[in-house]
Amino acid sequence: MDLRIENQWFVVCGAGSGFGRSIAEQLIQEGAKVIAIARTKSVLDDFSRVAKDNLVTLCGDITQVDTQLRLMEICSTHTISGIVINAGGPPAKSFLETDIDDWDGGWHSLVRWKLMITMRFLPLFRKQQYGRLLFIESVSVKQRVENLALSNSLRLAVVGFAKTLSGEVAKENITVNVMAPGYHNTAAMQRLFQKMSSSQGITLSEAKDHFEKLIPVGRMGEAQEFAGLAAWLLSPLAAYVTGQTISHDGGSVMGTFG
Repeated sequence: MDLRIENQWFVVCGAGSGFGRSIAEQLIQEGAKVIAIARTKSVLDDFSRVAKDNLVTLCGDITQVDTQLRLMEICSTHTISGIVINAGGPPAKSFLETDIDDWDGGWHSLVRWKLMITMRFLPLFRKQQYGRLLFIESVSVKQRVENLALSNSLRLAVVGFAKTLSGEVAKENITVNVMAPGYHNTAAMQRLFQKMSSSQGITLSEAKDHFEKLIPVGRMGEAQEFAGLAAWLLSPLAAYVTGQTISHDGGSVMGTFG
């Protein structure tokens, strides 16, 4: 399928590994050009050697103001078609293990920076009357995940503001969607394996088996599978899809509208 994104520019946050890296690779494979942000320079350097002229890199923490300002400088010389708003998650903790500092930190790491970067890109998209905003959150916005009290709670704020914004800019050819990944073979899952292993006195392998038993398809998802759906949502072909929170979970969300 031709996604009609050849030579279009996209920003991908958290592109060093996991979902971000896979989405960036998928976009490049489709002929697009990517501005990739990650915190580790060596990872970006390796990516550049593979992607060559289709990739611009920015080393920094996208949750911080200085990195966002550097990103906007880079974007000022390109027409940006879409942005993938994505970063790592908070520590794996039950509610009883948290304190108020955890919640303050969670607000900054899960919500505040996403509001900031959305506010930075909206004027660009509104001026050109086109844009794609895609938030990578978690299946925890639809169904609680054990030991992820911060994620279960605060990611819902992102879904709420994304849904609200989607209706406000829909007539300007700007879509706003959320992807809610379930359990995938990414480094982020190691936090949950380790938490379960330590709290229940089981091995990491047994912890992984526990999670896989919760997935109807019987296995973890792959980041490359997730990236294919993300690339479509970022393309002109998804012009009629906005304000949605879309699960990619192997059927693990039990609700009828999961």
